Amino acid sequence: MDLSLRPLLVAALLGATGFLAGCATPTPEQKASREIFDPYESTNRSIHGFNVGLDKVLLRPAAKGYVAIVPPPMVDSFNYFAENLSMPGQMVDSLLQGKPKQAGIALARFVINSTVGFAGLSDPASNFEIPKVDTDFGETLHSWGLGEGAYIELPLYGPSTSRDAIGLLVDFVLNPLDYAKNQPVDNLGLYAQAVKRLGDRGRYSDAVDAILYESADSYAQARTIYMQNRRFKLEGDTPDLYITPDEISTEGF
Repeated sequence: MDLSLRPLLVAALLGATGFLAGCATPTPEQKASREIFDPYESTNRSIHGFNVGLDKVLLRPAAKGYVAIVPPPMVDSFNYFAENLSMPGQMVDSLLQGKPKQAGIALARFVINSTVGFAGLSDPASNFEIPKVDTDFGETLHSWGLGEGAYIELPLYGPSTSRDAIGLLVDFVLNPLDYAKNQPVDNLGLYAQAVKRLGDRGRYSDAVDAILYESADSYAQARTIYMQNRRFKLEGDTPDLYITPDEISTEGF
């Protein structure tokens, strides 16, 4: 991507955020009841069907093969590598959220894991008791007071909201690593995240299969789980609403 176009793209995406929020806004009653706002359910279900079909034909077998062939320590290393590449972007998000301490932690993790951790393939920062950072531009927009908007399902990616979908795209163009010269591979962070998602799909195969192939309504189930977990992360809702992969695989639907 031409770097000179990145600021224009960010501005366009931020404008699209406001447009989406304005086009689909929950009523005060819906906000008060915490009802999931899903005005595009018909379209979302069509996209969900596409995603499930793609998962069944391609992603599920590839993920299972990946975790079966690649030793677990190597899967961990690839995950560490992807997480490390995201740290500069998360540092920027932390600053935009007014959290300089969290930004410093993200920077420290990146520096330590990129050097002592062999280019991010291991996680010595955790051994040094430096806490992990997990944020994104969707959380930044939340901190700025933008509502979550409508629930949407993205092709290939899965459950999201109008706010988080724009946040996902903005994160892609805000990572300072993308501006570095002499990059070994264009869009390396994107490829690393794809490998990480493949590993996560393989590791949590039983939990994901329970949602997609064993529940009576996989769309509604995936929507509920995503929204409960996302709201808990951003707003600190009742902890028992947070659903972990282990709970999904053991409790079923």
